[in-house]
Amino acid sequence: MEETTSTSTESKDHVWCRETVPKVFKLVCSTLPLAHTDLVSLLLVSPSLHRTLVSCQPLWQSLIFREVNNAGNRLLAALSLPRYRYVKQIDLEFARHVEDTHLILIKDKCFDSLQSLESLNLNGCQKISDTGIEAITSCCPQLKTFSIYWNVRVTDTSLLHTVRNCKHIVDLNISGCKQITDQGIQFVAENYPELESLNLTRCIKVTDDGLKPLLHQCLSLQSLNLYALSSFTDAAYREISLLTRLKFLDLCGAQNLSDQGLHCISKCKDLVSLNLTWCVRVTDEGVIAVAQGCTSLEFLSLFGIVGVTDKCLEALSKSCSDKITTLDVNGCIGIKKRSREELLQLFPYLKCFKVHS
Repeated sequence: MEETTSTSTESKDHVWCRETVPKVFKLVCSTLPLAHTDLVSLLLVSPSLHRTLVSCQPLWQSLIFREVNNAGNRLLAALSLPRYRYVKQIDLEFARHVEDTHLILIKDKCFDSLQSLESLNLNGCQKISDTGIEAITSCCPQLKTFSIYWNVRVTDTSLLHTVRNCKHIVDLNISGCKQITDQGIQFVAENYPELESLNLTRCIKVTDDGLKPLLHQCLSLQSLNLYALSSFTDAAYREISLLTRLKFLDLCGAQNLSDQGLHCISKCKDLVSLNLTWCVRVTDEGVIAVAQGCTSLEFLSLFGIVGVTDKCLEALSKSCSDKITTLDVNGCIGIKKRSREELLQLFPYLKCFKVHS
């Protein structure tokens, strides 16, 4: 009887290994990257699945601790494991209990594990300061994408450590880092000529003196986010025309942007997305220039601009009707109300539109 039971168990294990494990493995690989807690749970399912998963290196190139409690200790424990020796992505967005001390310990104990790291997301980790940034960036010579959104403790010193330690950054998000000044932006401009994406949302201490050199030196920029920055003037906005590769531009709240500045921006021929929400000085003249120059536009927001009329809509229809899929003219009281059918006559590919009520 015992022999029969043993044989039955071996048969079930064999079927599991032959049929179920490949299916689970295929499913796991199709949903990469997985959160660290999900991967750990899968490892506990069966010894055979454990062996299969551990032998697959791509599974262990990401550490996702987004919104997780005790994330600092969890990250340290994971990086101590041999399977995370070649991790390329770490995501701690809004993770809790991540402090400078954790990053210093990682530098001391897991330095080698971060030598291949390419993407680091510290968004919302507000207990991290310049000290922590210095420690973690010193371990990541191959870092390409770095995001520290909504951290009011980091200063220009963090950017100095970053440019010294990480020479290959192409995507930088310092949105909401309100202590960053022109000095920090100068570090970026001088060290990252190949920068492709930069988010300066609500970096309220940055002025024309910081932005203009950046626009002259980071000519590879494809995405530039200047959301909620009202201190820049046309002197800086005109220099955006230097960014001939620019595809995404967010100028929401650019109160000093005039038609002259927008006319210069219209020289960015590859623009696909342009946010002009609450650019209150803009009129038809500026938008018509954009329509004629930026014929690849797919997204355009004119929200809250009372100085535009149907003239700019007609110009956009003539130049961009085959591209625009999203158009926001909510609050544009100079543009007459239109039904969905009327809008589709002007923009046949429109999927999302907002008109004033």
